[in-house]
Amino acid sequence: MKITFWCLLYSTFLCCMGCKKNNSTPETPIVPEKPFTTYTILNSTHYAQGYDSTHFVFISTNDLKFTVKFDSSCIYTSQYIDNSQDVNKLYGFSDNRASHHDFSARIGWAWYYNALRLFGYTYNNSVRSITQLSIVPIGAEISCRIQVDTASKNYLFTINGQTTAMPRAATTPQAIGYRLYPYFGGGLTAPHDVTIMIREEQ
Repeated sequence: MKITFWCLLYSTFLCCMGCKKNNSTPETPIVPEKPFTTYTILNSTHYAQGYDSTHFVFISTNDLKFTVKFDSSCIYTSQYIDNSQDVNKLYGFSDNRASHHDFSARIGWAWYYNALRLFGYTYNNSVRSITQLSIVPIGAEISCRIQVDTASKNYLFTINGQTTAMPRAATTPQAIGYRLYPYFGGGLTAPHDVTIMIREEQ
């Protein structure tokens, strides 16, 4: 009788253990951020190493998002008083199946009046337009975005959530062209080695 009782108790215990609910939730996998790509423009040159005028990557998009970090190498003295002659190019694309000097949209940058300034920089029918977008700090991660808004016929430039519209004369339903990489100048070449870090967010 005692053996039967203990066998029954043990069987009940095992049954309860087997029926115990697992209330733990599965861990959400952590998706690592994409790494930054480092672009280096050497002293007295225009193009980032490995990204000269022969480096073509074709693009078809309505939305280019990226994060950029500038370091102290982006501080320099310009010989130009008019900064429109001295806006360096950061990132963007040609448009309308044409050369970037005919149709394009880029974010530009310059160290000007002791501040790092970002610009909307476009070509429409070979006419250049430049608009200051924001002043940003050295060393921070800056969120950047260029959108093609076919309804309003504008490019929308967004820096850290603040958006500025600039006209778009291209007629393709998307920006169709090639990617444009960091470039120092205008007329100036880099006064020393310049390092820029960019991470695409798409």
